[in-house]
Amino acid sequence: MVSANNKESILAATGKLLKEMAQANKIEIKDIAAIFFTTTPDLNAEFPASATRELGWPSNLALLCGHEMNVTNDLPRCLRILMLVNTEKGPEEITHVYLGEAKKLKNKPSLSIGGNT
Repeated sequence: MVSANNKESILAATGKLLKEMAQANKIEIKDIAAIFFTTTPDLNAEFPASATRELGWPSNLALLCGHEMNVTNDLPRCLRILMLVNTEKGPEEITHVYLGEAKKLKNKPSLSIGGNT
């Protein structure tokens, strides 16, 4: 969760989450293919992708920002990052990082694919 809708808070939260994700999964920056950043609609003061430049990550890294759907009772000021990495690791070896209030999202039931939904 981002503390406030301002440039400094968005960049700080994004930088922290990027570093935690890279550290938790032992990711080398050269292995990142692309990063998708989304925020809830209440965060619009800065592009989260700008944090990669502050971290000194390569300027040729593919980055995309967008807003999440505006869902009633969703967690406010929420930042999500999907990092696409060239790796030999299987899905069970990937650590998904949730910080602050976003930890509540970790246990939300997910959509069932296939079978009766």
